Amino acid sequence: MNMVSNKGKIFSLSLAHMFNDFYMNYIQTLLPFLVAAGLGVSKGAFLISAFTVTSSVLQPVFGYLVDQKNQRWLVYVGTIWMAVLISLVGLLKNYSLLILVAALAGLGTAAFHPQASAMVSAVSGNRKGFWQSCFTAGGNVGWALTPLLVVPFVQAYNLVMTPLFILPGVLVAIMLWFSAPRVSSEAKMAPPPLMPILRSNWFELTKLVFVVAIRSLAYFGLMSFLPLYLQKTNISLLTGSHLLFVMLFCGAIGGVVGGYLSDRIGRKAVIVGSLVLSSPLFFFFLNTNGFYAYVLLALAGAALLASFSVTVVVAQNIISKNAAMASGLMLGFGIGIGGLGVGLVGILVEYSSITFAINLLIWLPLLAGLSGLALKTKKRPDVSER
Repeated sequence: MNMVSNKGKIFSLSLAHMFNDFYMNYIQTLLPFLVAAGLGVSKGAFLISAFTVTSSVLQPVFGYLVDQKNQRWLVYVGTIWMAVLISLVGLLKNYSLLILVAALAGLGTAAFHPQASAMVSAVSGNRKGFWQSCFTAGGNVGWALTPLLVVPFVQAYNLVMTPLFILPGVLVAIMLWFSAPRVSSEAKMAPPPLMPILRSNWFELTKLVFVVAIRSLAYFGLMSFLPLYLQKTNISLLTGSHLLFVMLFCGAIGGVVGGYLSDRIGRKAVIVGSLVLSSPLFFFFLNTNGFYAYVLLALAGAALLASFSVTVVVAQNIISKNAAMASGLMLGFGIGIGGLGVGLVGILVEYSSITFAINLLIWLPLLAGLSGLALKTKKRPDVSER
């Protein structure tokens, strides 16, 4: 295996993942502006959920198709499809049309993620945990960049100029056309039938999906409602976007560190330890001001996302012959279940308070971490895996 060439392919896919996930955080970032324009908090939250249904829950379906036959075109077609549709959200006034466009846009990222993740796995050699974490970190950096770039842009030019955000997606799609790894049909062995594998591993997969879903609800919920909470505490939307960037960018770093550690101390130790640590860090952040608040939020974000890529690798180990399907379950279905809960959190905000909702969300990682104790993973990866 030529790892120089393969590292270049992983870098290309990670860069594409960064821009792809930039769009995945787009509606959440626009939420305060949409609310200010007259959209109710619960309607905005269900707009996020509509996008999540297709962008995440359908990923295992695309993963199944990828496992049957390599579908290279999914990475660049999926990227440009989502970029075009999601960039229209700021212009549309009809709520039903908004829901439809958000749902259709989600199909693009549902197509991208399983194929791209399987490509990374195919060219990662014997360091799958580390390289998968690098790929995941690219996406997490994209999530972090969205509030940093979109908030000041919309404040300066209003929602009417948001279709300009189509351009990055077009450029990334062109890059992927030339750089995405090519896997010949002859070299790709047909995977075994899926249903017998799922039947024999459903209990372990269910436990893993539960952990990912609870972590995801905390992740999506904090991204969606933390800016509104900070506004209520007299912190400006721009400062709130900087705080959100710190949380998500450090989450990307935490994901790389978590992937590195998982190859050495074991997947379960990283999943449980990082999630259990995350909740008290968020609690102290909410009760701290100034410089230390930034530090605590950075550490909390890193801990929350340290297990992001690790859970993908665990799923790929459980159903090793269906790598794309496993990626779809973790990056899509598990995340999607959690993301769907954002709509319910929106209702909770309207009928109780944003303070109550945020204080509930920060303790969900602790629940996910304790649930992770039930997972059956190798205490330490074999030498052959490292």
